[in-house]
Amino acid sequence: MLEIIQSLAIIFIIIFVAYKEYPNFKLTKPKQHVALLDSCALIDGRIVELAKAGFIPGMLAVPEFIVAELQLLADGSDAHKRERARFGLEVVQQLQQEPNINVDIIKARPEGRATDDKLVNLAKQLGADLYTTDFNLNQVASIKGVRVLNVNELSHALRPIALPGESFEVKILQTGSSKDQGVGYLEDGTMIVVDNAIRDIGKKVRVNVTRTHQTVAGKMIFAQKVSEGQGSPRQSATDSDANHSSYRLPRPRDKKTFNYHDHKKQNQS
Repeated sequence: MLEIIQSLAIIFIIIFVAYKEYPNFKLTKPKQHVALLDSCALIDGRIVELAKAGFIPGMLAVPEFIVAELQLLADGSDAHKRERARFGLEVVQQLQQEPNINVDIIKARPEGRATDDKLVNLAKQLGADLYTTDFNLNQVASIKGVRVLNVNELSHALRPIALPGESFEVKILQTGSSKDQGVGYLEDGTMIVVDNAIRDIGKKVRVNVTRTHQTVAGKMIFAQKVSEGQGSPRQSATDSDANHSSYRLPRPRDKKTFNYHDHKKQNQS
């Protein structure tokens, strides 16, 4: 019993000395970091897997006006918008059902007429990051000092690097901007432009990488078709650079992406 009293007395003395030495010290819980989700992020859906994997720290916040916007689209007449909006609402439910993910529906009414303005103002008020896949909103938020989390940028950063000289097979899906070019995609979605592959649409061909190019939309790979019995193709750097510098990004014919804000503008017009 005496030993217990002595132990408690020692602990009390240590606490008393520490308080005298550091009077401003407080055992407080650190402020939780918040990531604000917009409609594009919810419609994209990849936030669920990122949050499950623990790559989204702190708390996720969904503004009530974003939920209302998705509900309005889900009840609309446009079948494509309706399907995507319903998926966005399902993503909110999936996040709420995950035990290790904190999700809060915020009933704030920030200033601003457009949804983008409200999101940026709300993020500044909360000191939160803005999680979005909308390129224009990304630019505006960054200009106004709001940190943006863009899963597309993360995806581009994690793509494997194809070095010049590497050889592999790729399926040609469409024509390129030049008369002899074909365009295909790697498994991770990276666009690959292949010289002399205009007649191979729908076929798999073996290509040799000549160079890579980083664009705002992501990384592009330029390659040359390897003919049967041919080794590494030899092409002058001048000719290659001339073809690549005049290349314009073709729009993929078999891949469709949904941008809610673009649809909203078209609907209003």
